[in-house]
Amino acid sequence: MIKFFKSVGHEMKLVTWPTYKQNRHDTVTVIVTSILFAAYLGALDWAFSALTQAIM
Repeated sequence: MIKFFKSVGHEMKLVTWPTYKQNRHDTVTVIVTSILFAAYLGALDWAFSALTQAIM
């Protein structure tokens, strides 16, 4: 068990953590992508809803 924790500690020293700027960029990218995807799905939902109403 001690060997495992020593190994984890060693691996954590090798990790390259993102900078604040990289984190901010990635966060903005995720938010913008989520908004665009939601708008796309909302438009599809609206179109299929209108189509269904027109058929019925």
